[in-house]
Amino acid sequence: MKTYIKFLCKTYLSSFFYVSLIMFSLIFILNLLSELDFFKDINVNSYFPIYLSLLNSPTFIFEMFPFIFLISTQLFFITLFSNNQISILKYSGLKNSKILFIISLMSFILGIIIITLFYSFSSSLKNFYLDLKTNYTSDGKYLAVITKNGLWIKDVVDDKILIINSVKIDQNFLIDAYISEFNSNFEIKRNIVSPKIDISNKNWIIFDAKVFEKNTKKKFETLEMKTNFDYLVVQSLFSNLSSLSILELLELRKNYKSLNYSLIEIDIQLLKLISFPIYLMLMTIFSSIIMMSTKQLKSSILKISIGLFFSVLIYYLFNFFNVLGKTEKIDLFSSVLLPIVLLTIINSLMIRRFNEK
Repeated sequence: MKTYIKFLCKTYLSSFFYVSLIMFSLIFILNLLSELDFFKDINVNSYFPIYLSLLNSPTFIFEMFPFIFLISTQLFFITLFSNNQISILKYSGLKNSKILFIISLMSFILGIIIITLFYSFSSSLKNFYLDLKTNYTSDGKYLAVITKNGLWIKDVVDDKILIINSVKIDQNFLIDAYISEFNSNFEIKRNIVSPKIDISNKNWIIFDAKVFEKNTKKKFETLEMKTNFDYLVVQSLFSNLSSLSILELLELRKNYKSLNYSLIEIDIQLLKLISFPIYLMLMTIFSSIIMMSTKQLKSSILKISIGLFFSVLIYYLFNFFNVLGKTEKIDLFSSVLLPIVLLTIINSLMIRRFNEK
């Protein structure tokens, strides 16, 4: 490997790890403040909020990587500008476009490493974090999961424990549902079988119910049941996809499909992960162009502020298209790919005469 490539890679990686460390520290402090506020009236060991903050921070770091790459690139160029190293490299025959190519390729490679290794690591920690914290939330006694056998719900209402299984979800209806009702000692009270249950609100309407109780069978045209779940609650239970690795997302997608559950959010999450290295690379290119275009400015803080301002606009642009995809205003591929295409076009328009700067 040529000396200048080693120098550029080392400088860029140093900037990347430095910015990542600062960002992690800030996120950890904010998480810690949030956990301390949550546990202020709960008796736990003093180290527990710190432990939870450490578990939760990597997930937020993942969300902040576009900003980390942007600031890292700016810091990289500030380092080159500080000792006039960029001019020395230029006089040695190294064009600006070559520097841009090297750090963009590094960003892409780092993006792949982040998706394959860091994301799996952070999702595992997030899952562990949610398991621990659920024990201290008011809804910890409630549970809903999706498996290859359908939707399973555990609910506690008026000292009754309900275990509900449904083969499919059709809009706001549970299809082919089976409900087992227990007392507080987990002694069976009755079983209910229904081809369709309306879960529009928390007072479920059970159609064509067959009730098995004490060796007797009764039929009801409609039967009402009070629960802590409705369709919106069930939907929201599976929105925290950051706690799942890519393999777990694919497995969950298969279960969603068998249940006839909406695949929109999980497909968007998978597409975002697949395109993430390209997104990071484009942010690196964009930041490089900003830094070369503002090279004459003496204030490094002003340069970083300009970059952050535009990166926030880009961040909201990506979120805007994601919302359009989730609400089915546009198709899923467009919701993920359109902002990437727009950022590519912006970079292409701005990169002209890059070597002359």
